[in-house]
Amino acid sequence: MKIKLIILLINCISINIAFAQTDFTKYVDPTIGNVSTFLVPTYPTFQLPNQQLRMFPIKTDYIADQVTAWPLQVMAHRESGILRMKVSLGEITNKSWTEKMTIDHDREIVRPWHYSTYLVDDNITVGFSPANKCAVYKVDFPVSEAKNILISGTENMKVNFTAENTFTIEEKYNYLKKGINPVTVSMAVFCYGGISDANGKPINDLKFTTLKGKMAMTIADKSAKSVIVKYAISYISAEQAKINFSKEIANHNFEKTIANGKKAWEKVINQIQVKGGTDAQKRSFYTSLYRTYERMIDINEYGQYFSGYDGKIHQSDRPFFIDDWIWDTYLAKHPLNSILNPAMQSDQLNSYVQMFEQSGWMPTFPQVFGNHLCMNAYHSSALFIDAYRKGIAGFDIEKAYEGIKKNLTEGTFIPWRQGYSKVGLDDFYHEHGFFPALRPGEAETEPLVCGFEKRQPVAVSLGISYDAWCLAELAKEMNKPDDYKKFTEIAQNYKKLWHPEMRLFMPKDDKGEWIMINPKLDGGKGYREYYDENNGWTYAWQVQHDIEGLTTLLGGKKATEERLDQLFRESLDIRRSEFYVNGSNATGLVGQFSMGNEPSFHIPYLYNYVGAPWKAQKRIRFLLDVWFKDNIFGVPGDEDGGGMSAFVVFSSLGFYPVTPGLPVYSIVSPIFEKSSIKLPNNKSFTVIAKGANAQNKYIQKAFFNGKEIFTPFFTHQQLMEGGTLELVLANVPNKEWGVK
Repeated sequence: MKIKLIILLINCISINIAFAQTDFTKYVDPTIGNVSTFLVPTYPTFQLPNQQLRMFPIKTDYIADQVTAWPLQVMAHRESGILRMKVSLGEITNKSWTEKMTIDHDREIVRPWHYSTYLVDDNITVGFSPANKCAVYKVDFPVSEAKNILISGTENMKVNFTAENTFTIEEKYNYLKKGINPVTVSMAVFCYGGISDANGKPINDLKFTTLKGKMAMTIADKSAKSVIVKYAISYISAEQAKINFSKEIANHNFEKTIANGKKAWEKVINQIQVKGGTDAQKRSFYTSLYRTYERMIDINEYGQYFSGYDGKIHQSDRPFFIDDWIWDTYLAKHPLNSILNPAMQSDQLNSYVQMFEQSGWMPTFPQVFGNHLCMNAYHSSALFIDAYRKGIAGFDIEKAYEGIKKNLTEGTFIPWRQGYSKVGLDDFYHEHGFFPALRPGEAETEPLVCGFEKRQPVAVSLGISYDAWCLAELAKEMNKPDDYKKFTEIAQNYKKLWHPEMRLFMPKDDKGEWIMINPKLDGGKGYREYYDENNGWTYAWQVQHDIEGLTTLLGGKKATEERLDQLFRESLDIRRSEFYVNGSNATGLVGQFSMGNEPSFHIPYLYNYVGAPWKAQKRIRFLLDVWFKDNIFGVPGDEDGGGMSAFVVFSSLGFYPVTPGLPVYSIVSPIFEKSSIKLPNNKSFTVIAKGANAQNKYIQKAFFNGKEIFTPFFTHQQLMEGGTLELVLANVPNKEWGVK
């Protein structure tokens, strides 16, 4: 008996070790989604998780077979990089600086920690690997009279080169903050680097040349040669760049940097382990997980950081995170981070508080230059109530509350103008509870309104209702009864634009009279005269904070279920080609539902709230299968730096945070038979769904830690305490499960 027990124990240990040693980074493919439906694709970004140094090749799109340059740094998500590097052979001419370089797609290596491409015209291979604030390029040159590495900047670029084959670069960049009073913000970028052969030894016959905004390094040795370019980036000083260099890559070769990078990605990717599903589903899932670590990025450089919010250098031992687009990421990316790395989420929220203290406004699209004026509403409010209710601390909640309240009471609600003080349109909202719209053809009267972005009055009114709810709920938690009462009432303002006959949110003019537009098609580019990027059929559901109230407006649960069905079946009423003249943001269409834009993400989960969970299970599985493929076309809209990717991660696991601010998850059927999340508290949360596949997607029964549950919800606390959610699936719906 003892021998049998020992054998059984050894077998169990072997199985567990085998599962633990699985490396899921092999499923990460940064080229997924690199060709967009209409607007912006994903980019094959090479960086370590949430780190400052980033790179992706500068080219028109994935399909292009020519590269313009490889940047030394990408300062902001999706923007072309700075300090652009090229390679060439022979004499340097004016053409050398501008001529594009032809690649062979099939000879590329594209991993988050390692990039390599082959230039077919010149027989040159260019490789890249990132560290935190540093990176390494490796260039394999053929036999040639001269081998050149060219770096271009702006006319502000200053370069210094030493006999030790090291160089420093100082660059100044200007960022224009648009608005009624445009402001130019300047900041410096510093680079410290060195050039050597593959063994790390200085290259003796290196010739260095500088021109205005350009530097060239030429090797006269005719033999084939591998050249290593190591460098560090700093937003503080050249001296700090040198410190970054010495701490990270001074003693590492190219291969060691690759190995370290892979380990960094293994740590975060392997935090979620899955069994079952197809390889294509794993590729889509793990690539989406990788995308959620592209931002925010930590720009603290070993004890100090430059802040674009006051233009000063600050001493701090905590990370300082920037580069976030809250309009997109509050929905799922930040909630996902609160599960996988609550300590980092604390640091990110602390960074928001620091930015408020430094600038006077709680940011919405924080960039390295300061707050980017983008989109509408002030959804930073959601980050704090969501984290607070999930037990995440480590930041000044009173100061955060002050910033959120200031945004909602003193700031303007005009789109793309966050950080400006309120004007007459805002006073109108505070008095009447909705943002007024212009009638078709009526001239704009408020100079602060952007000529392209327009007023977006329905979208703004709904967004502010949600933000007011977030502030009210935070006031409740912090024992501020007067504010709780005041902002709870404001949170109900969404009802003032509900049109009972249209059963949609419709615009009103400044007299409070309805403007009877066609909610599918009217409003110009992106429907911005009334909505934003999506039409009235999407914004009909923008009440995550009061689903019960919306259900009442629609006539009850059954009527809401039927309206949801109609949404997914409603026609465009015009040819698709004509629809996309104005509706190019509303991609990934299923009826009037737009999978490719963030305001739609929660909508299919609303079936769970109206007594039809089986329809949520059906819809989500269909949306994942149809719109998220493991190829270059595999993202249906603007991915927006982790916003859409987090939807894929959550939905693939079988649950989703419908209302940021309520620590509750809504259940659907997962695509994997088993998923396990390694929690930071040394516990694990596991979802088991034996037999899960395209047909077996309907939940028959559900158990949490062995106890049967009858509602399609569980709490964040239950998740973080560890345990197992087990779902019994079949290929036909159980229309009774989850109804009560």
